[in-house]
Amino acid sequence: MCSHTPPCPTADAADRQAARVSTACHEQGWCRLCNGVVRFEDTGLLLPDGRLFSPHRDALVSRPS
Repeated sequence: MCSHTPPCPTADAADRQAARVSTACHEQGWCRLCNGVVRFEDTGLLLPDGRLFSPHRDALVSRPS
C-alpha cells in the first residue's frame, strides 16, 4: 500500500501511527494513513481489517496541575 522510501509501518506494526497521512478530513476529525489505518482526533484507530482501538492517551503526556 505504501510507496514511501523507506516504507511506512504496516497496519499491524506497533508503530502503525507513524505512517504518513494520505487523506484527511479535519472537519470530521479523522485522517487516513498510507497503511490503511484511519486515525481519529480522539486518538481512536480503525484498522483496515475492521479492528477498532478505543481512544487512548500517551502515558507521557503531561497533565494539567
